Amino acid sequence: MDLCEAKLELKQLLSRVKSGDLSRLLQWVRESDDLDELLSDNRRKILQNISEDLRGSLPQSAMLPSESTALSKMQQSSNPTVHVDSFLYDEDEVDSLCDEGSLSRSYCLSCGSTRTAPLDFLSHSFSIPELHFLFESVLPDLSGRVLVDVGSRLGAVLYGGYVFSSASRLVGLEISEEFVKLQENIVQKYTMTDRIQVLHSDVRLQNVLLQNADVLVLNNVFEYFLPLEEQIGAWSFIMENFRKKGSLLVTVPCLQESLDTLQMPLPPRWVEELPLDYDVYLGKDTDPDALRQIHLYRVL
Repeated sequence: MDLCEAKLELKQLLSRVKSGDLSRLLQWVRESDDLDELLSDNRRKILQNISEDLRGSLPQSAMLPSESTALSKMQQSSNPTVHVDSFLYDEDEVDSLCDEGSLSRSYCLSCGSTRTAPLDFLSHSFSIPELHFLFESVLPDLSGRVLVDVGSRLGAVLYGGYVFSSASRLVGLEISEEFVKLQENIVQKYTMTDRIQVLHSDVRLQNVLLQNADVLVLNNVFEYFLPLEEQIGAWSFIMENFRKKGSLLVTVPCLQESLDTLQMPLPPRWVEELPLDYDVYLGKDTDPDALRQIHLYRVL
């Protein structure tokens, strides 16, 4: 049964439900855990296993002492911000950490007071539902194509691309040697070496790779990790070298927001934004607001 046939059959089924029960049935579909088994996916289980392995190798913050620039910028934020990596911790796991006192969702506005305000949570990785959305709803079939993830960090995009897509080559660029080793250990353990490669390199040294890439992923990649002048240089390098017609660019946040922060103009006739359908159900742990932060562009 294809999608059109399934839609027709579902409409016919709903038309036979008593009018008084229809709204309750639809509410059950939206909120019940009973349907989660239908959405169970072995590919997700592989990613969950990888996530568990990585949690055992990292501090709870998933931030390393060497990331002094990122830590400093988070501390300087107008609202207190903590890093909670979405690939490592889903909402249920965050709730568990809060319940046991390892993490808090709020901070005190005045020491010793009951006045509190919510903390801002920041993630430098896609969650598993976001990876599912990226490779099955955002990007087309990647058979024979090369995907490059700039600032691959834990490698979430690479692992997601391996299990959810047929990309022929998935390349991670990471300037932290510690994170490169972490990714290489996972790639070896899960026998993903046939399609995944992690390079210990700055993107600004990879002009040939960018010129040949079919998909480029930039997820919160420069703002927290590079001084302002270097961010401008990195974006300029990308705009000069990622030029192959029809190539796809995935960004979080949108290009305009990133460039406006740097007071950089978007080059004319470089890319066009493509519309995305964010109204997809990928399980109860999907955050619709997080999906809407993902933007897709095509090089002109």
